[in-house]
Amino acid sequence: MVTRHGNFDIEISVKGDLEVDEHHTIEDTGIALGKAFASALGDKKGISRFSNALVPLDETLVRTVVDISGRPYLYHDLPFTREMVGDFPSEMVVEFLRAFAFNMGITLHIEILHGDNCHHQIEAVFKSLARALKKAVKIESDKIPSTKGVL
Repeated sequence: MVTRHGNFDIEISVKGDLEVDEHHTIEDTGIALGKAFASALGDKKGISRFSNALVPLDETLVRTVVDISGRPYLYHDLPFTREMVGDFPSEMVVEFLRAFAFNMGITLHIEILHGDNCHHQIEAVFKSLARALKKAVKIESDKIPSTKGVL
């Protein structure tokens, strides 16, 4: 979802220890994807850096705010309405987001503003992340977007 809605040309193949549980597989995917984004951005020259997205999905509304700062942080307010969606534990969304944000080196704030359907909540989280990232990595100039000259 992040690649499609962010318009990123990325293919991911994941193989993990799902027979144990999904935690390490999902966390490792966030780590790998975060490192791939960080590597692709290099010195971050010219990027917008800051962005936000509001994404509705039926009754759900999610807000994501991103700063590609080199300073990893995750704030989340994700009151999922169910523990599981199918075979997927809702708590793993936060584990993925933390691994992704810390390995990409971004400040990420993400909140479910309202919504009742947990499937819609999770889907909107990832779509809003994608849309915010798409805007944050957009090239706007030929300069590094920092008064210090480095991110």
